[in-house]
Parts: sequence; C-alpha cells; structure tokens
Amino acid sequence: VFLLPLNRGINRLCNLSDKCAPSRDICGRDFVTITYLLHLVECQQPQSLLKMFLSVTPCVIFLYVNGVMLFTLSKKTVFQEMPRYMLFGHMLWVDTLNLFMTVVLYICAFGSISIMKNLCLFLLISTTALLHVSVLNLSLMSLERYVAICFPLRHAEITTSERTKMAIGVVWMIGLIQPLSDMIIFYAIDSTSAVMNLFCSRTTLFRLQIYKKLEISITCIFFVSVCFVIIFTYASIAAVAKTASSDKASAKKANKTVLLHLLQLVLGLISLLLEAIFEAFYVRVDINTLANLMYFFFVVFIIFPRCLSPLVYGLRDQAFGWSFKYYFTLGFIRQNRCKTEIHLVAGGCKI
Repeated sequence: VFLLPLNRGINRLCNLSDKCAPSRDICGRDFVTITYLLHLVECQQPQSLLKMFLSVTPCVIFLYVNGVMLFTLSKKTVFQEMPRYMLFGHMLWVDTLNLFMTVVLYICAFGSISIMKNLCLFLLISTTALLHVSVLNLSLMSLERYVAICFPLRHAEITTSERTKMAIGVVWMIGLIQPLSDMIIFYAIDSTSAVMNLFCSRTTLFRLQIYKKLEISITCIFFVSVCFVIIFTYASIAAVAKTASSDKASAKKANKTVLLHLLQLVLGLISLLLEAIFEAFYVRVDINTLANLMYFFFVVFIIFPRCLSPLVYGLRDQAFGWSFKYYFTLGFIRQNRCKTEIHLVAGGCKI
C-alpha cells in the first residue's frame, strides 16, 4: 500500500536537493515508495514534521485504545467464550499489529532508513498476512451474525468456541498463502545479496514480475470471495428483518453491522488499489500535488480505517461498551451491571 510505480519522470525526483535525497541510487530504479516520494518532495517544507506528527499521533493513541479493548476482553470470561467476542478480539489483535507495522514502515520511509533485506522481508510478509487475515475475519464475523439472526435456535450449537478457534486457524492458513509463496520465491530464485541494506518496500524487494502476478490473483480471489459472503449475509439478514414478526431491532442492528463489514472491505480494497490510482494521477498533476494526494490517501484510507473500525465495533456493543469505558477511564465511569451482565443461553444474548 506504500508503493507507487513511476515509469516516467524519475529524473524529476533526482533534480531535488541532495539534502532531500540522502540515497541517490533510488534515481536509477523504476519504482519508489509513496512515503519516500513524500519525503523527497516535502523534506524542505516546514509542515513536513507537522504532517508526520498528525499521522503518527492518532496511531499511537489508537494503539492505546486497542490495548485497553484487549485488556477489557481478557477481564471477563464471557468475552473469551462467546464466538462474537472471540472474533472481535481476533480482529483487534490483527488490526493492532497491522497498525503498529504500518507506523514502523512509515517512519522508516519518512526518514529514508535502509534496513537489511531479511528484516524487510519479514515486515512485508507480516503486513501482507495481517491484511489478508483481517479481510477474511470480516467474513467470519458476517457469518456469525447471519447464523445468530437467521438460525437463532441453533446459534449456540453451530457457533461454539471450539469451532470459532478452528475457523480462525483456517483463516490464518489461507492468509499465509501469499506471504509464504513470496518468501519461498525470494529465497529460491531472488535472494541476491540477501543481507544488503535497502529502502524497504514491496517494489524494491520484490522486483520479479511473478510477485505482481501472484499478488493480483490472490487479492482478487480473496476480495471477491469475502465480498460474496458479506453481500449474501446482508441480503439474508435484511430478508429476515422484513419478515420477522418480533425482534426486528436485533435483525436491523445485525444488518448495520454487516454493512459496516462491507464498508471496511471496500476501504481495504481501495488501500490495495492506491498504486494504480496514483499512477493515473501522476500523468495529470505535478509532483507537489501528487505528494499531497499521497499523504491525504495514506491518512484517509490506510491510517484512519485501522484506527476507527475497532472503536466503532466496540462502542456499538452495549455490554462491551460499558466495560471498555470503565477501564479506559480507570474506573471513573462505573459499570452498569444490568447492561454488562450476559447470560450464555440459547437466544438469551440480545446485544
């Protein structure tokens, strides 16, 4: 998501001041990273540090928020046993790790920090795996809501904690397909100077065409499959909400939750398409405008979705929301026991 192909006009970047380009060998390459280009263009501008502050600060704040949410989930047994909260906790872990690695890569790019190829490989395959697992986890969360609304009497039987753990394991196995494939190809046929330091990005590390073909094919399969699951569950829950004679509120709330999953999926797809979007913009705008667009899309489509989605999901849940507020405020907001008490019986969970 940090990568931008610049097949034309690389020489324009090379004409920047040497103070802005400590690593001049980048000018002979076909590709540069988004954040490296941003650094080259803006390093002489006084607002560059302000932009970095505005990017990193929300990430640090929401890393703390996610940490409090994970702590809240660990404090109540019911949150560790109910499939809904197990999937939510899994999403929190994945988004937190993804957000942390995004900040690390952004800081490295902004500071033009070169790292060893092996370390770069680990960071890149980790972020790829986390992105795929996050997308697949959305389908599990949608299916859980589908079973809860469309088959309420069998919900406890179908979505057990053991089956949820198995489903999460399968998600990780599928999510690791592309990262492991990239690693095998890298060490098998593309490991020249594996210990050399370089500017870390998918473009500078994975230079063979086979990487791009593999990424496109797997990404298309993942997003089409997950999109089908989410749309199917949304339509099914909407049909139940229209025909249900009772408990329409729960069905409508579940439908809104699935709609949020679809929105999150779209944002994830846009983040993967940024490379193509910026390549289209490049032939129409100047370098400075392009750099500002890069920064805007980086914050809007990469940073904020990972920051806000866990908070939105957490606060929409009445039971979890009260517990989270209690721990987030260090106990100044007392828990409402009537709202946080949950009974694990079939059809007894109305949250």
